[in-house]
Amino acid sequence: MPNDPDAEARRVRLERGGPVLVEGPVEVVLDDGTVARSDRFAVALCTCRRSRTYPWCDTSHRRREHRGPEEPAPAEGDRP
Repeated sequence: MPNDPDAEARRVRLERGGPVLVEGPVEVVLDDGTVARSDRFAVALCTCRRSRTYPWCDTSHRRREHRGPEEPAPAEGDRP
């Protein structure tokens, strides 16, 4: 993967349970070899693959609740 050694480093921020935030513009090479490009000043890259706009995050991960082993699902009678 060629990189310009004189280019400034891109800042990447990892969000727990969320997307990877990258200062743009960016090019993302997908597993099939296609390239997705964004000229925005910052982008959110999907890590859960639920996004309809993959590889860009559309916050689809927020629609599903993740429960840890200490958080059981509510009983059928406990739902509003």
